[in-house]
Amino acid sequence: MSYTVTIFYGSIRANRAGIRAAYYIQSKIEERQIKVNFIDPLDYPLPFLDKMYKEYEAGSAPENMQKIADFLVASDGFVIVTGEYNHSIPPVLKNLLDHYQSEYFYKPSAIVSYSAGAFGGVRSAVHLRSILAELGMPSIPRTLPIPKVSINFNESGITDNQSILKSTNKFLDEFEWYLEALKTQRLKQV
Repeated sequence: MSYTVTIFYGSIRANRAGIRAAYYIQSKIEERQIKVNFIDPLDYPLPFLDKMYKEYEAGSAPENMQKIADFLVASDGFVIVTGEYNHSIPPVLKNLLDHYQSEYFYKPSAIVSYSAGAFGGVRSAVHLRSILAELGMPSIPRTLPIPKVSINFNESGITDNQSILKSTNKFLDEFEWYLEALKTQRLKQV
């Protein structure tokens, strides 16, 4: 079975170290022959939420909003790469996610969290789980917390940290299981 996955990266800060984790997970997913759409809010800026995508008449949504919607509709699952801001997720990520709803339904999500410190952004992952469930894209049980992101990855998202590599394989094996299970069920509805 073939899959398409959309990666959401949730930061627009200057000197973003977390983008390294996003590049890393993108490469690891692509190594599994899975198509990836990569949504960086710097490339697809959205306004502060005023109208959700579904509230626009067909063909009248802003260009970036429409492009993202097209990615989401074509996706079988989502990977959310989040930093930790004040024990929660970055505001630009929340704004990005909240513009959509039905495009997420019955598709799994997987959380990659990161931080400059030793805990890998796990507090943001806890908050993100409830948001993703409410949006209709339940997160898989396993998360991928990445500590000391700027030390563990080079600027291209390459690491030689064996612990991270091993955790990533388990994380993506579980994500693929959920991709297959939920896609199989969605196909039964057609």
